Amino acid sequence: MLDSLVLPNEFTFATVINACSTLADLKTGRKIHARIEISGVQKNLVVCSSLVDMYGKCNDICGARRVFDLMGGGNVVSWTSMIAAYAQNGGGEEALRLFREFTRGMLERPNHFMLASVVNACASLGRLVSGKVAHGAVIRRGHELNEVIASAIVDMYAKCGCVEYSDKVFRRIPNPSVIPYTSMIVAAAKYGLGKMSIQLFEEMIDRGIRPNDVTFVGVLHACSHSGLVDEGLQYHESMHENHGISPNAKHHTCIVDMLGRTGRLNEAYKLAKSIQAEPNQEALVWGTLLSASRLHGRVDIAVDASRRLIDSNQQVSGAYVTLSNADALNGEWETAQGLRSEMKRTGVRKEPGCSWVEIKDSNYVFYAGDVSSCARQSEVITLLRELEGKMKQRGYVGGSICLVFIDVEEEAKEKIVGLHSERLALGFALLSIPKGVTIRIMKNLRMCNDCHEAFKLISDIVGREFIVRDVNRFHHFKGGSCTCRDFW
Repeated sequence: MLDSLVLPNEFTFATVINACSTLADLKTGRKIHARIEISGVQKNLVVCSSLVDMYGKCNDICGARRVFDLMGGGNVVSWTSMIAAYAQNGGGEEALRLFREFTRGMLERPNHFMLASVVNACASLGRLVSGKVAHGAVIRRGHELNEVIASAIVDMYAKCGCVEYSDKVFRRIPNPSVIPYTSMIVAAAKYGLGKMSIQLFEEMIDRGIRPNDVTFVGVLHACSHSGLVDEGLQYHESMHENHGISPNAKHHTCIVDMLGRTGRLNEAYKLAKSIQAEPNQEALVWGTLLSASRLHGRVDIAVDASRRLIDSNQQVSGAYVTLSNADALNGEWETAQGLRSEMKRTGVRKEPGCSWVEIKDSNYVFYAGDVSSCARQSEVITLLRELEGKMKQRGYVGGSICLVFIDVEEEAKEKIVGLHSERLALGFALLSIPKGVTIRIMKNLRMCNDCHEAFKLISDIVGREFIVRDVNRFHHFKGGSCTCRDFW
């Protein structure tokens, strides 16, 4: 077309940009954007909305925002595109801020696409209060039975620690398709409700609904987090035989995780070595195996997994720490110190532990070992010390023996564990949230064994319920026990 005398118009440009969006082809999208600028249609709302969407789906959030800001007022479509761009690229706070700006300053009402993006933003942040507000807006606009929004709400409540709400929303969908079924299966899996996930899957099959590859990731994840190894292996085998779906690296990773969690490290190791995948997917496999081998003290497998991750330049910080600790465990202190020095020299840093609590519509963030920025710090430390004393009266001994903190003196180890971010968050929440209200804590890393034991004891000591969402799953502490049954 460009070689002919026919000139593209705004509809042509919008269509081509949408194609770039579908393909996530940022390079071509930028070239088309340049032509738009010299063609005189750069202010057209349809074209600009398409550009915002394209940049968002290509993970160029700055490019999306530049186009959005140059549009002027825009309309509900362009605002939806920008909110969705933020929600899809880890900008949940910005998405919610922009939504509030839209509701205050625009005469148009939010459509169901915008509301779905807002709900997804709440889910990614674990913002239950904001999520409930968004759910209310969905109901007022009459979109509660829309399958896309309903699936997003199911996911949001699950990620905010309210799986019972997820189930209620799911059960109100008249004829759910594979999308809401998959959302509910994954939600139950995150809570370690393996039997519930399997029941939902079998219910879906009985209704003639065909599962997709994501559905099977949810089912295998559920089996992994519930110790249902035999069932998980059977579902893995049935994927191709019964449903015509070829397992990919994500499914294989679930099997490696499943075998690793139950201590079948040799089988998991053999499977990991046989998997051929893209570098980032392969890193997931070896990262999963690294976690399992650390948990079960298999230094040999942990070392190999760590070296593979370092060689691929993936998950490098955790791999370096594991190698260093393994060397220290073997008494090779000089090698261990050399690895730590190498980390500093190359600028490799381990992601700091971080937890947060939502109270009303405010988020309070806590960092491991950082008492200075802790809200109500003196009261929190006093309370944690009191609870520590009561736990020790019940036989609690802090500091686990595994591939973590093995190169730290016992006194320092106890201090480090005692100041983990989730404990600071719990201390603050116990002081700030009234009795009778469940305390919900979000964490960016895996909860350690010591904190897990401490939370179980504290839940019984203070007579309250805590829900913790870590990077792997949910833990619901009540009366001295956890719903994960110490299997995570």
